[in-house]
Amino acid sequence: MNPALQTPTLFSSLTAWLSHLETAHPVGIDMGLDRISRVKDALGLQFDCPVITVAGTNGKGSTCAYLESILLASGYKVGCHMSPHLLVFNERARVNGEEVKDDLLLEHFAVVEKARASLADAPTLTYFEFTTLAIMHLFSKANLDAVVLEVGMGGRLDAVNIVDTDCAIVTSIDIDHADFLGGTREAIGFEKAGIFRAGSIAVCGDPVPPQSLIDHAEKLGCDLWLQGRDYNFQGDKQQWAWAGRQKRFSGLSYPALRGANQILNASAVIAALMALHQRLPVSAQDIRNGFAMVELPGRFQVLPGQPTIVLDVAHNPHAAATLGQGLDKMGYHPYTYAIFGAMADKDIAGVIKPLLNNVDFWFCTNLPTPRAASATALSEKLVDLGVAVKNGEDGGIECFPDPAAAYQKALSMAGEGDRIVIFGSFYTVAGVMAYRNNQAH
Repeated sequence: MNPALQTPTLFSSLTAWLSHLETAHPVGIDMGLDRISRVKDALGLQFDCPVITVAGTNGKGSTCAYLESILLASGYKVGCHMSPHLLVFNERARVNGEEVKDDLLLEHFAVVEKARASLADAPTLTYFEFTTLAIMHLFSKANLDAVVLEVGMGGRLDAVNIVDTDCAIVTSIDIDHADFLGGTREAIGFEKAGIFRAGSIAVCGDPVPPQSLIDHAEKLGCDLWLQGRDYNFQGDKQQWAWAGRQKRFSGLSYPALRGANQILNASAVIAALMALHQRLPVSAQDIRNGFAMVELPGRFQVLPGQPTIVLDVAHNPHAAATLGQGLDKMGYHPYTYAIFGAMADKDIAGVIKPLLNNVDFWFCTNLPTPRAASATALSEKLVDLGVAVKNGEDGGIECFPDPAAAYQKALSMAGEGDRIVIFGSFYTVAGVMAYRNNQAH
């Protein structure tokens, strides 16, 4: 055996695989495509169906969910990769609307690992790189009609970008992950435009796209669809309409996903599908059905019952502002309790500020990851922003060891007309969802 070659490291359970992958590469985030591209080439990975890639600061998950739902309503066989997951890893790999089972995932984890280990000076891969490659390989062997891929972070140097997309969608551009992507919308716009391909379809749903994104698309000769130039929408309280490049849809019902920016996301999705209509034709009824049937937990998800429960993974200032707009439109609630957990590297003050007028009681929580800001650190940030630790019986700040403990306390205090908003990191929402699921069983 060539001494430079490695013996593949294989595992018999998904849990063991994921545990191994968390430390398989020296750092959790390592931007660049050189290492993963070598393994991709060893796999001979390619797709025989249209690929749609979705990037953006916020709205990626909703956009992928809309695409998947409409294409399924049209009768296509669809693979959809989204990340991160909330409760189980399998959420990241969906085929025909169903989460892929462990056994099938394990087959493709093993294929990727054998390809990686077969290389001279075999590169190590991050958790995201390895699992994304395995899911892509699974999709490539599943006889799909369409593949939808969500970018993890940025675009140009993200693992998803090893695939040449047929249609790239950039949802929104705002400041997030500035250490990796840059500190301006122009810099971040260029990174996200890195998923564009020469001569291919590019859609931007942001109503104020950075010039860097437009310039990059024009340089590549993309078929660029801009909101406000190539398509637009309008609506009232009951319904909305879309128009663009010789096509109109009127009398559309609002999508099942709630939130202030969902029409922006939905409009970009229609633009993408119109641009792809030669390869993936969809009807007006497919679009209506897809918007009506779509589901995506944790995106301004309002649970039935009282008190009102809102789950939202808003974890940057742009998303928090959107969450605030959504809360404003919900009507009167005597008190609002916020359960808030966040990563330490986020603009925490920027996330809090848009919600200061919406929240009475702040329940800050630790999260089960070393990247998280402590509950104490979050509470100190609130105090810095003028929130009183104790505001009589009408508000204040408390710290909790985990989201479930914060949720239990909020439930014990909230009256029927009150509102509990769980937001911030995916870990915050997942912690409450897991607690609720355990209570239900």
